Amino acid sequence: MTLPGWRDWAFSLKTFGAGMLALFLAFWIDLPNPYWALGTVYITSQVLAGATRSKALYRVLGTLLGAVVTVALVPNLVNSPELLTLAIALWVATCLYFSLLDRTPRSYLMMLSGYTAALIGFPAVGDPGTMFDTAVARAEEITLGIICAGLVNTVVLPQSVVPVITGRLDLWLRDARGWVIGVLGGARTGADTQATRLKLASDAVAFDTLATPLRYDMTGAERSADAMANLRQHMLMFLPIASAVSDRIETLENARALPQRLRTLLDDMAGWLASGTTERAEAERLKAEADAIEPGLGARPSWDALVLASLLAHLRDFIDLRQDARILQRHIADGTPLTEDLTFRYTAAARTIRHRDHGMALLSAVGVFITILVTCAIWIATGWPHGSAAPMMAAVGCSFFAAQDDPAPFIVSFANSAILGALGAGAYLFAVLPLATTFEMLVLALATALLLCGVFMAQPKTAPLAMGAAVNGSAMIAIQGSYNADFAAFANSSVAVILGMWVAAVVTRLVRSVGAGWSARRLRSVNRRDLARAARRQGAQNGLELAALMLDRVGLIAPRLAALPSDDAEWTADLLAEVRVGINVVELRRDRRQLSNTAREAVERLLAALSRHFEGKADDPPPELLDTIDGALDAVSADAGSPAGRAALMGLVGIRRGLFPDARPYLSTLPSFTQPERAA
Repeated sequence: MTLPGWRDWAFSLKTFGAGMLALFLAFWIDLPNPYWALGTVYITSQVLAGATRSKALYRVLGTLLGAVVTVALVPNLVNSPELLTLAIALWVATCLYFSLLDRTPRSYLMMLSGYTAALIGFPAVGDPGTMFDTAVARAEEITLGIICAGLVNTVVLPQSVVPVITGRLDLWLRDARGWVIGVLGGARTGADTQATRLKLASDAVAFDTLATPLRYDMTGAERSADAMANLRQHMLMFLPIASAVSDRIETLENARALPQRLRTLLDDMAGWLASGTTERAEAERLKAEADAIEPGLGARPSWDALVLASLLAHLRDFIDLRQDARILQRHIADGTPLTEDLTFRYTAAARTIRHRDHGMALLSAVGVFITILVTCAIWIATGWPHGSAAPMMAAVGCSFFAAQDDPAPFIVSFANSAILGALGAGAYLFAVLPLATTFEMLVLALATALLLCGVFMAQPKTAPLAMGAAVNGSAMIAIQGSYNADFAAFANSSVAVILGMWVAAVVTRLVRSVGAGWSARRLRSVNRRDLARAARRQGAQNGLELAALMLDRVGLIAPRLAALPSDDAEWTADLLAEVRVGINVVELRRDRRQLSNTAREAVERLLAALSRHFEGKADDPPPELLDTIDGALDAVSADAGSPAGRAALMGLVGIRRGLFPDARPYLSTLPSFTQPERAA
């Protein structure tokens, strides 16, 4: 943890100011539970102004939806506690399931609407006649807290997300440039390079968390949101293309078949990248030079010629990607909308496509469902007067951390923050607040604890604990218009809160927790299933869409690699190669329709064999698959003169290099004709 800087203190002062403004207005309007408004400020406030505004919008909508559902459920089922418990548990579980399928900040809307029903519904079962008033009051207090948090964050020293994006982008592009310059210079792949590639994938996927704050930045920078979406996809696509360039250069160098003219072009490209120039003329010159080296592919093309043609195609794609990336980077830095046509284009689906883990979302939903039933059973069986706090906080604890591989330690940490909050709340409630007879004295009394919480909320490592202490502490104090402390009620409520979180941790550990390594292997197996579906002519009809989905998973796998044993190093090194194979499979499937009958039948046999391989459990492809690929190369070579035939050959080269990087060079088995034979 680093020492707090002035930005951390500024954030803390702003959040405290917003909290006190919300508390004052709640007292002034005479709302029944002003502490809800205060707690909402601390839940909603983010360091970045755009993040606060986006979270505020989703929190308002989620609260309203949850309140409406509660008003519909509680009065109608209050006389059947078992049915009411089942209904609320099912609602929370359903909302959590759908929120986990959406990995953007929008997911907060569904998650909040779920546990809002538990927060409002369970405490109101003893007096269902007030259900509507309670729901309205909750909506008013939450909205008040959100308005205060959003207003203060917008007016007082708003922190734009743009410097954060540009800083991370500069680092990412510097690392990527260094990798590619090494590749163009002939640097061999190794463990460090694999780690670099996967880190680049992980960092590119992580830009998603900054995209939504950018859309709500309100400094004018939000106009570049579309440029940001395109740039993220360019960053991801850069990885398989640069990886393919590295593979082809290494193959030609090992075969001593790298032409001097190509070596000159690679050196020119390395110098072009190092110079940072964005001149279109230089990019066009490099592409023209690549065109000039393009080998002809006859009826019996050599393996070296095929690899060279594949390398040149990827170099041209790389030049386009790099030029586009610099244009997009400029739009983000200037905060201007994208107006130019990009050379490397995506479908709308490719830009927005994300991995959705239905299995883990379902497990999380089952976990929160069981947790609520267990805590409600304890509450009902014991007749605990304040036991409603247990299922309330169980729902919150399970929902907050459901996106983690193993949420249990995070829930335990949240429970510990509640213990800290309870101790502080007890001290305040029975020692400090009795002395605070005016609002000004109340502000002074709360300042020390809340300012410290705000400072630690500004630091990523301590943010969850600090936010938990601030929110739980303010809820346990239950600040209202008049001092009315009851130790028995306070102790009962605090114990129920902590019990609910502990039950959530235990049930989650039994039902839902998985290791990071397990998640990484599972994501890889999902990628292989998609490859099998692509080969069976199902799923994505566009190679870039399949690549976008697979690369998104690669980005999710990368942060988990440290948890994998060394035995898994081999398949993690092939992650980008599998993405390259996926692109080639989809494009080969598309191009086969324009091939001759013989070539099309050979490609069909290959696609069927690929489907069987990716559906199987073996990591290494069977040797006979190599013969099938070479058979397809033989058959498609006859169509090398047509654009579809040439594209199909490039796809076959990519599949062969992706699956059999150590195989002998391809050697055509077609008969060689002498000139008289041809004449005959």
